[in-house]
Amino acid sequence: MFRVIFVCLGNICRSPMAHGVFLRLLKERGLTSSFDVDSFATSDWEEGNPIYPPAKEQLKFHDIEFSHRSQLLTLAEVKNADFVLVMDQMNLMSVIKLTAGRYGEKIFKLGSFAKPPFDIDDPYYTRDFARAFNEIYTACNAFLDFMQREHGSALEYDKYI
Repeated sequence: MFRVIFVCLGNICRSPMAHGVFLRLLKERGLTSSFDVDSFATSDWEEGNPIYPPAKEQLKFHDIEFSHRSQLLTLAEVKNADFVLVMDQMNLMSVIKLTAGRYGEKIFKLGSFAKPPFDIDDPYYTRDFARAFNEIYTACNAFLDFMQREHGSALEYDKYI
């Protein structure tokens, strides 16, 4: 089983959207037993708050029902994850700072799996939640394609459940 965590600034928009989208994609591909998924914030500004309403509306528009409360990323979460997927350069730098530069082999920008690679801008500031959702959906699909290509034999577990 792979532990994948999504990380953004407040854990109320992008990372919970990625969390919900990824769970949907896992279900569609029959891989739910091969992944443990969660999402976190690099700041404590929104800790304990629910998904930001426009982000939740975007998920609902795409028939993704998802409930979540913001939680702060800890060093233990990074250590215990197989993949830490951040949304942009600022999130990447925050995670590198938290880890004192360790665990780089598991920390990636989510958009780096897409072709061409891209950062996922914060819709809290851009107000473009539809664009953020589409970028997240594209990047999550690309990451899952990567996982099936590079770690396919480790995902065989789902065939027996």
